[in-house]
Amino acid sequence: MAEATTELLTTADGRPLKAALQAAQARAKRRAFFLVLPLLLFVVLTFLIPIGYMLKRSFEHDGFVSSAPALVAWFQANPDFDPANPPEEAYAALVQDLALMQVDKTTGIAGTRINYSVPGTISLFKKGAREAKDLTPPFKESLVAVDPDWGKPALWRGMASASHIYTAEFYKVASDFKLNDGGWERGEDNERIYLYLFAKTFLISGIITVLCLLLAFPVSHLLATLPMAKSSLLMILVLLPFWTSLLVRTTSWIALLQEQGIVNDLLVAIGLIDNEGRLTMMYNMTGTIVAMTHVLLPFMILPLYSVMRVIPPSYARAARSLGATSWTTFRRVYLPQTLPGIAAGSLLVFILAVGYYITPALVGGADGQLISNLIAFHMSKSNWSLAAAIAGMLLVSILVLYWLYDRLVGIDRLKLG
Repeated sequence: MAEATTELLTTADGRPLKAALQAAQARAKRRAFFLVLPLLLFVVLTFLIPIGYMLKRSFEHDGFVSSAPALVAWFQANPDFDPANPPEEAYAALVQDLALMQVDKTTGIAGTRINYSVPGTISLFKKGAREAKDLTPPFKESLVAVDPDWGKPALWRGMASASHIYTAEFYKVASDFKLNDGGWERGEDNERIYLYLFAKTFLISGIITVLCLLLAFPVSHLLATLPMAKSSLLMILVLLPFWTSLLVRTTSWIALLQEQGIVNDLLVAIGLIDNEGRLTMMYNMTGTIVAMTHVLLPFMILPLYSVMRVIPPSYARAARSLGATSWTTFRRVYLPQTLPGIAAGSLLVFILAVGYYITPALVGGADGQLISNLIAFHMSKSNWSLAAAIAGMLLVSILVLYWLYDRLVGIDRLKLG
């Protein structure tokens, strides 16, 4: 009855009221969409597309496919060949491609691609390409005579894997697997550098998160309980690092912590250490932890402060009036109400620490490098696809951490300020 009445009502210009309301809602939705469209385009262009391209590159590499067409065609026609004993036809195709590489100057591209899974093959390809035009049948014997490594099963496994543009072998390399004559196997303990760096990165990020929490909790409590005038002044000091260049803050720690720096000079001056026993606090793990804790501390303070400022002081007074000690009041009344801020700040600091690059690069030295520094190295000087694979694994780790936070705490309880 009410719906029929609504359909009978009309606007001042004679249109049905229901149709006019629907048109107004549609205009409001279009207006809202166009308002957020610039932000949506920005996110797509600067976030989603780069991440999608990175993930695509982690599976893609055409360096060998484009340089060795004859051998790639043979691999596609013979997927079940025996790497321990490739036939003469495979060697003939390889020699043909090596001669073509020498002419087209693509030997380094093909050798570099195979070198990712079978180290030491760049020089092997260059040597084989120089001799390819002079080789005669049987090509297997001729090529092995140039270098016995041409007969190794691991090399043929690597070339067979590289004959596909899309492959998962970069994730295998990033997981410390090595391609041997028998196939992909876990590397020796001294060769497992990637998973070690992952574990080291997460450990350091966890230490930094705990240090930030211990330092930020009393500061946030002070901010939440001081009078507004003093609280505003203290908040300016907390936010001051955001207004200072990250490079300036990092280089300041270098001046403070290096062996001839201010801290060591002060310790020598007051007699705690002698001039020969200066502390090594820079270009190692200590420098990385100290500098990153300072940089990331505000990201812990702000979520904690946003939660603490809305906790009524009367709760603590009521607990004390009922006989609770200060510790009991803190543990059973105050602390549980700050957990959303603790969880949000810890999540934010940990995720930022895991992906930090500039500070470890400047103050960490060889001992204080994190997985982000290895990604930057491979991206700029070594292997773009391997860097993308490591970054993809790091992205998955962060998403798993985010999922665990949602399961344990609840994303709806995220308090970031």
